[in-house]
Amino acid sequence: MSAGDTTMNCDEYRQLVGADPNFDGGAGHRNECAACQAYRDEMRALDARIRQALLLEVPEFVPPALQGVAIENVVSLPARRRVTTPAWFALAASVALAAFVGLRFAGNAELSANELASEVLAHVTHEPDALRVTDVAVTDQHLGEVVPATIARMDHSAGLITFAETCPINGNDIPHLVIQGSSGPVTILLLPQEKVSGVIELDDGHRHGLILPVGNGSVAIIGTKDEQLEQIQQQVLKSVQWST
Repeated sequence: MSAGDTTMNCDEYRQLVGADPNFDGGAGHRNECAACQAYRDEMRALDARIRQALLLEVPEFVPPALQGVAIENVVSLPARRRVTTPAWFALAASVALAAFVGLRFAGNAELSANELASEVLAHVTHEPDALRVTDVAVTDQHLGEVVPATIARMDHSAGLITFAETCPINGNDIPHLVIQGSSGPVTILLLPQEKVSGVIELDDGHRHGLILPVGNGSVAIIGTKDEQLEQIQQQVLKSVQWST
Protein backbone atom coordinates (compact mmCIF):
# COMPACT_ATOMS: atom_id res chain seq x y z
CA MET A 1 0.00 0.00 0.00
CA SER A 2 1.64 3.27 -1.11
CA ALA A 3 2.10 6.36 1.07
CA GLY A 4 -0.39 8.30 -1.04
CA ASP A 5 -3.01 5.57 -1.19
CA THR A 6 -6.53 7.01 -0.92
CA THR A 7 -8.20 3.59 -0.82
CA MET A 8 -7.15 3.09 2.81
CA ASN A 9 -10.10 3.39 5.21
CA CYS A 10 -10.15 4.87 8.72
CA ASP A 11 -9.87 1.53 10.53
CA GLU A 12 -6.83 0.46 8.47
CA TYR A 13 -5.08 3.81 8.92
CA ARG A 14 -5.68 3.96 12.68
CA GLN A 15 -4.51 0.40 13.16
CA LEU A 16 -1.19 1.31 11.52
CA VAL A 17 -0.82 4.53 13.54
CA GLY A 18 -1.76 2.72 16.75
CA ALA A 19 0.97 0.14 16.11
CA ASP A 20 3.50 2.86 15.24
CA PRO A 21 2.62 6.50 16.01
CA ASN A 22 5.49 7.56 13.70
CA PHE A 23 3.86 5.80 10.73
CA ASP A 24 3.97 8.33 7.88
CA GLY A 25 2.14 6.38 5.16
CA GLY A 26 -1.44 6.74 4.02
CA ALA A 27 -0.97 10.43 3.19
CA GLY A 28 -3.76 10.33 0.63
CA HIS A 29 -6.27 9.15 3.23
CA ARG A 30 -4.91 11.36 6.01
CA ASN A 31 -5.08 14.54 3.92
CA GLU A 32 -8.78 13.91 3.22
CA CYS A 33 -9.80 12.81 6.73
CA ALA A 34 -9.73 15.39 9.52
CA ALA A 35 -10.64 12.76 12.12
CA CYS A 36 -7.65 10.57 11.24
CA GLN A 37 -5.32 13.59 11.20
CA ALA A 38 -6.47 14.44 14.73
CA TYR A 39 -6.06 10.80 15.78
CA ARG A 40 -2.45 10.69 14.47
CA ASP A 41 -1.58 13.97 16.25
CA GLU A 42 -3.12 12.65 19.47
CA MET A 43 -1.20 9.38 19.29
CA ARG A 44 2.10 11.14 18.49
CA ALA A 45 1.70 13.57 21.38
CA LEU A 46 0.96 10.72 23.79
CA ASP A 47 3.87 8.69 22.43
CA ALA A 48 6.21 11.64 22.98
CA ARG A 49 5.09 11.94 26.61
CA ILE A 50 5.62 8.22 27.16
CA ARG A 51 9.10 8.34 25.64
CA GLN A 52 10.05 11.28 27.86
CA ALA A 53 8.82 9.45 30.94
CA LEU A 54 10.77 6.31 30.10
CA LEU A 55 14.01 8.31 29.72
CA LEU A 56 14.06 9.09 33.44
CA GLU A 57 16.80 7.14 35.20
CA VAL A 58 16.28 5.35 38.49
CA PRO A 59 19.11 6.24 40.89
CA GLU A 60 20.96 3.37 42.54
CA PHE A 61 20.26 3.05 46.23
CA VAL A 62 23.31 3.73 48.41
CA PRO A 63 22.88 2.64 52.06
CA PRO A 64 23.82 5.25 54.68
CA ALA A 65 26.96 4.85 56.75
CA LEU A 66 26.34 3.06 60.04
CA GLN A 67 27.90 4.51 63.17
CA GLY A 68 28.98 2.37 66.16
CA VAL A 69 28.02 -0.97 64.62
CA ALA A 70 30.35 -3.95 64.81
CA ILE A 71 30.98 -4.94 61.20
CA GLU A 72 31.43 -8.63 62.14
CA ASN A 73 27.81 -8.71 63.36
CA VAL A 74 26.39 -7.31 60.13
CA VAL A 75 24.84 -9.74 57.66
CA SER A 76 25.26 -8.75 54.01
CA LEU A 77 22.08 -8.64 51.93
CA PRO A 78 21.82 -8.56 48.13
CA ALA A 79 21.79 -5.04 46.77
CA ARG A 80 18.34 -3.83 45.71
CA ARG A 81 17.43 -0.94 43.48
CA ARG A 82 15.00 1.56 44.90
CA VAL A 83 12.02 2.25 42.70
CA THR A 84 11.38 5.99 42.71
CA THR A 85 8.32 8.04 41.81
CA PRO A 86 9.60 8.77 38.27
CA ALA A 87 9.94 5.04 37.61
CA TRP A 88 6.38 4.43 38.77
CA PHE A 89 5.25 7.32 36.58
CA ALA A 90 6.93 5.78 33.55
CA LEU A 91 5.27 2.45 34.23
CA ALA A 92 1.88 4.08 34.72
CA ALA A 93 2.30 6.05 31.51
CA SER A 94 3.03 2.86 29.57
CA VAL A 95 -0.09 1.21 30.99
CA ALA A 96 -2.14 4.31 30.13
CA LEU A 97 -0.94 4.18 26.52
CA ALA A 98 -1.86 0.50 26.21
CA ALA A 99 -5.29 1.12 27.73
CA PHE A 100 -5.90 4.11 25.46
CA VAL A 101 -5.00 2.21 22.30
CA GLY A 102 -7.08 -0.77 23.39
CA LEU A 103 -10.15 1.36 23.96
CA ARG A 104 -9.83 3.14 20.62
CA PHE A 105 -9.58 -0.12 18.67
CA ALA A 106 -12.25 -1.90 20.69
CA GLY A 107 -14.65 0.98 20.07
CA ASN A 108 -17.02 2.54 22.59
CA ALA A 109 -14.37 5.05 23.71
CA GLU A 110 -16.06 8.24 24.89
CA LEU A 111 -15.54 10.96 22.30
CA SER A 112 -15.46 14.69 22.91
CA ALA A 113 -17.91 16.88 21.01
CA ASN A 114 -15.19 17.89 18.53
CA GLU A 115 -14.06 14.28 18.04
CA LEU A 116 -17.61 13.08 17.42
CA ALA A 117 -18.23 15.95 14.98
CA SER A 118 -15.03 15.06 13.10
CA GLU A 119 -15.97 11.37 12.96
CA VAL A 120 -19.42 12.18 11.58
CA LEU A 121 -18.20 14.62 8.93
CA ALA A 122 -15.37 12.28 7.89
CA HIS A 123 -17.84 9.43 7.46
CA VAL A 124 -20.15 11.50 5.27
CA THR A 125 -17.16 12.54 3.14
CA HIS A 126 -16.20 8.89 2.59
CA GLU A 127 -19.71 7.86 1.47
CA PRO A 128 -20.27 10.05 -1.64
CA ASP A 129 -22.29 7.36 -3.43
CA ALA A 130 -24.97 7.67 -0.77
CA LEU A 131 -25.68 11.28 -1.74
CA ARG A 132 -27.58 10.60 -4.98
CA VAL A 133 -30.56 12.64 -6.08
CA THR A 134 -33.34 10.09 -6.71
CA ASP A 135 -37.02 9.52 -6.10
CA VAL A 136 -36.63 5.77 -5.48
CA ALA A 137 -37.16 4.89 -1.83
CA VAL A 138 -35.56 1.94 -0.06
CA THR A 139 -37.96 -0.90 0.68
CA ASP A 140 -39.54 -1.34 4.10
CA GLN A 141 -37.77 -4.69 4.37
CA HIS A 142 -34.33 -3.16 3.76
CA LEU A 143 -35.03 -0.28 6.14
CA GLY A 144 -36.04 -2.82 8.78
CA GLU A 145 -32.75 -4.68 8.31
CA VAL A 146 -30.67 -1.50 8.72
CA VAL A 147 -32.78 -0.14 11.59
CA PRO A 148 -33.88 -3.30 13.43
CA ALA A 149 -36.34 -3.18 16.29
CA THR A 150 -33.46 -3.85 18.71
CA ILE A 151 -32.01 -0.41 17.86
CA ALA A 152 -34.98 1.84 17.18
CA ARG A 153 -38.40 2.18 15.71
CA MET A 154 -38.43 4.44 12.65
CA ASP A 155 -41.05 5.27 10.08
CA HIS A 156 -40.99 7.15 6.78
CA SER A 157 -42.29 10.41 8.25
CA ALA A 158 -38.72 11.76 8.26
CA GLY A 159 -38.90 12.02 4.47
CA LEU A 160 -38.16 10.00 1.34
CA ILE A 161 -35.45 7.54 2.50
CA THR A 162 -33.32 6.71 -0.56
CA PHE A 163 -30.28 5.15 1.12
CA ALA A 164 -29.94 2.88 4.16
CA GLU A 165 -26.83 0.98 5.21
CA THR A 166 -25.06 -0.09 8.40
CA CYS A 167 -21.76 1.76 8.91
CA PRO A 168 -19.08 2.04 11.66
CA ILE A 169 -18.81 5.12 13.88
CA ASN A 170 -16.46 4.97 16.89
CA GLY A 171 -16.38 1.17 16.71
CA ASN A 172 -20.17 0.80 16.70
CA ASP A 173 -22.35 -0.29 13.79
CA ILE A 174 -24.90 2.47 13.25
CA PRO A 175 -27.73 3.08 10.73
CA HIS A 176 -26.69 5.50 7.97
CA LEU A 177 -29.72 6.91 6.14
CA VAL A 178 -30.22 9.51 3.41
CA ILE A 179 -33.43 11.39 2.68
CA GLN A 180 -34.13 13.82 -0.14
CA GLY A 181 -34.22 17.43 1.09
CA SER A 182 -35.28 20.58 -0.73
CA SER A 183 -31.71 21.40 -1.80
CA GLY A 184 -30.30 17.88 -2.14
CA PRO A 185 -29.69 14.65 -0.24
CA VAL A 186 -29.59 14.91 3.56
CA THR A 187 -27.64 12.40 5.69
CA ILE A 188 -29.10 11.02 8.91
CA LEU A 189 -26.93 8.97 11.29
CA LEU A 190 -28.63 7.22 14.20
CA LEU A 191 -26.19 7.14 17.15
CA PRO A 192 -27.85 5.32 20.06
CA GLN A 193 -24.49 4.80 21.86
CA GLU A 194 -23.28 8.42 21.54
CA LYS A 195 -24.87 10.49 24.29
CA VAL A 196 -24.31 14.25 23.97
CA SER A 197 -25.11 16.96 26.50
CA GLY A 198 -26.38 19.46 23.96
CA VAL A 199 -26.66 20.31 20.27
CA ILE A 200 -23.36 20.05 18.35
CA GLU A 201 -23.12 22.17 15.21
CA LEU A 202 -21.37 20.72 12.15
CA ASP A 203 -19.70 22.67 9.34
CA ASP A 204 -16.87 21.65 7.02
CA GLY A 205 -17.22 24.46 4.49
CA HIS A 206 -19.31 22.34 2.12
CA ARG A 207 -22.02 21.00 4.40
CA HIS A 208 -23.69 21.99 7.62
CA GLY A 209 -25.62 20.02 10.17
CA LEU A 210 -26.38 19.18 13.77
CA ILE A 211 -25.89 16.36 16.25
CA LEU A 212 -28.99 16.34 18.43
CA PRO A 213 -29.39 14.68 21.85
CA VAL A 214 -32.17 12.10 21.66
CA GLY A 215 -32.81 10.12 24.84
CA ASN A 216 -29.61 8.29 25.81
CA GLY A 217 -28.20 8.64 22.29
CA SER A 218 -28.06 11.20 19.50
CA VAL A 219 -28.95 11.76 15.86
CA ALA A 220 -26.77 13.54 13.29
CA ILE A 221 -28.39 15.44 10.41
CA ILE A 222 -26.15 16.83 7.65
CA GLY A 223 -27.18 18.64 4.48
CA THR A 224 -25.87 21.08 1.89
CA LYS A 225 -25.10 24.67 2.87
CA ASP A 226 -28.44 25.78 1.39
CA GLU A 227 -30.54 23.11 3.10
CA GLN A 228 -33.00 24.34 5.74
CA LEU A 229 -32.68 21.68 8.43
CA GLU A 230 -35.26 22.93 10.93
CA GLN A 231 -38.23 21.12 9.39
CA ILE A 232 -36.19 17.99 8.71
CA GLN A 233 -34.98 18.06 12.32
CA GLN A 234 -38.54 18.00 13.64
CA GLN A 235 -39.55 15.23 11.24
CA VAL A 236 -36.57 13.06 12.20
CA LEU A 237 -37.11 13.52 15.94
CA LYS A 238 -40.74 12.48 15.57
CA SER A 239 -39.89 9.40 13.50
CA VAL A 240 -37.15 7.91 15.75
CA GLN A 241 -37.71 6.09 19.03
CA TRP A 242 -34.85 4.15 20.63
CA SER A 243 -35.65 0.60 21.68
CA THR A 244 -33.46 0.81 24.79
